[in-house]
Amino acid sequence: MLDRDGFRPNVGIVLLNARNQVFWGKRLRTHSWQFPQGGIKHGESPEQAMFRELHEEVGLMPEHVEIIGRTRDWLRYEVPDHFIRKDARGHYRGQKQIWFLLRLLGRDSDMNLRATDHPEFDAWRWNDYWVPLDVVIEFKRGVYEMALTELARFLPRTHHHNRYLRSGMRHARHDDLPHAEPPGTAHPEPEPGA
Repeated sequence: MLDRDGFRPNVGIVLLNARNQVFWGKRLRTHSWQFPQGGIKHGESPEQAMFRELHEEVGLMPEHVEIIGRTRDWLRYEVPDHFIRKDARGHYRGQKQIWFLLRLLGRDSDMNLRATDHPEFDAWRWNDYWVPLDVVIEFKRGVYEMALTELARFLPRTHHHNRYLRSGMRHARHDDLPHAEPPGTAHPEPEPGA
């Protein structure tokens, strides 16, 4: 189901844990990490599609999460031609997405990447909210930055560190951002007043 401009309606999901870290899934058999996302089926609302995709990709049910917020309008990205099936080229341009910010009420053990016969991810991890986006496939980075920036208004105000990173991120080009480090890399907390 495409709109007249060639964009497929889609939802994106930013899932927070109790420490305001975000869920990242590693796409099956790739080195690319992303947020859960998926198409809106005919007759589905964005919220219905979000809950369906959350279960299909992460194994969570509605009772495992609460909706904190969503983007006001569609955010769009175009897909490069070499990623589009030959029979769809010319009409399909990309995705238009409504993004949801969710809080995990359940436990990490409630997640199941094999909830369906067609898994999207083969690994997952928690990352800081403002993680550098160089682990995301290049053509999605802009929409990820827009979604994270818009949804940040719903984060608790006590996380000054996030707001500092957000202001720095606005002025930095993706090429200037530091490379993400492997999961489990320890970083000492800065000294108070540093």
